[in-house]
Amino acid sequence: MIEQSTIVRARLDLSYDGTDFSGWAAQPGLRTVQGVLEDALTRILRQDRAPRVTVAGRTDAGVHARGQVAHVDIDLDSWERLPGRAPRSPAEGLASRLDGLLPDDVVIKAVSIAPEGFDARFSATQRRYAYRICDGVPDVLTRRHVARVRRPLDVDALNRASATLTGLRDFAAFCRGREGATTIRDLLELSWRRESDGPDAGLVVATVRADAFCHSMVRSLVGALLAVGEGRRDLDWLEVVAATEGRSSAIAVAPAHGLTLESVAYPDDSSLAARAEATRGRRTLP
Repeated sequence: MIEQSTIVRARLDLSYDGTDFSGWAAQPGLRTVQGVLEDALTRILRQDRAPRVTVAGRTDAGVHARGQVAHVDIDLDSWERLPGRAPRSPAEGLASRLDGLLPDDVVIKAVSIAPEGFDARFSATQRRYAYRICDGVPDVLTRRHVARVRRPLDVDALNRASATLTGLRDFAAFCRGREGATTIRDLLELSWRRESDGPDAGLVVATVRADAFCHSMVRSLVGALLAVGEGRRDLDWLEVVAATEGRSSAIAVAPAHGLTLESVAYPDDSSLAARAEATRGRRTLP
């Protein structure tokens, strides 16, 4: 006979406007996404201690998310009480209760029971970010999520420069290092396009995909590439910068508000646990 687990792992799919947050991670005295989410869960679950929420990508202060993913472990008794008297599932009950407590700049898109082996952070196979830039006349209504540059951008030059940075490599020059943490990442895509229609019409948009990112990596990559796209630097300069051991002081980090986490990808359910175990291992270059 298989014993029923006393813990339910809930997957939370959410979006947020990062403008008024000091990033994802909870910090004493600061308003963070993790902080307001854990406060809401504490009230809903009627617990003395906040439940720990684990996230796929810990965004910096001012960075937005359209497709963030997190998980939280909830004891079975609390989970089964979530529907209340309404004819709904516990997942629907949690989503509804969070919607009633969270501020307007955080939206819970879906709540579901996570498959066995799921870890929002370690099971992820890739994260996709977009960085939006206006190099023309700005739209005042998009100023909270679009960065502005004063010089026209050469999209072809941006793509040529970006092609030299993709693949599995050490991105120490573009990261704020943490003691004991690796800066080796597999940068799957770094591409630029000028949008011709839709809500981003006229903007230059970078798509950045990797298996994972280290602290400040995307904004540092964008900052270095903008120097080339504006004609202030060339590919030789970028090559020297990229080869720097440790964080490069030559890079001007791009503003946070232009960056949005668009989506997080996971393998099929049968591979979730294996992916999480592999991700936890320290990576080295071949």
